[in-house]
Amino acid sequence: MTNYQAEQFMLEEQFVKRLLIDYGIREVTTQKQAKNETREFEFPVPSFSRQRLKYYTRHSNPKCKVKDLPRLRIACFKSGYVRKQNGADRAYQLNPTYEQNYRCVWQRNNGELYISKGMTRARALIHSPITRLNFMLNYYLKNYANN
Repeated sequence: MTNYQAEQFMLEEQFVKRLLIDYGIREVTTQKQAKNETREFEFPVPSFSRQRLKYYTRHSNPKCKVKDLPRLRIACFKSGYVRKQNGADRAYQLNPTYEQNYRCVWQRNNGELYISKGMTRARALIHSPITRLNFMLNYYLKNYANN
């Protein structure tokens, strides 16, 4: 490990400690995730959005206490993705999106080649681990901090 890598690792660890002290966000990374350089965090708020939480507590289950609801979990992956882990059937990507052109080459039944063009949305990868942690914190503060 180079001096730069060691310094970056120490900055990450200090940032994670500040998450716990300042916001009550605790790291819940498993050994397998750590081996893959993934970090997962549990936040001190329910995983529901403000609107869903309001609806759920008023209509679906008025006796439900907020403290009994599942906590928000977000993971930062080495690949550059930041994902909300407790979605319904899959992890929900939080990375910023941008539009990009795409082209595909197809072969029709008669053997003729066809090129399709269009626009698609793509996710911007966040390559720096400290930047991923900061992005995760900002997402939490913007969308969940006042639940």
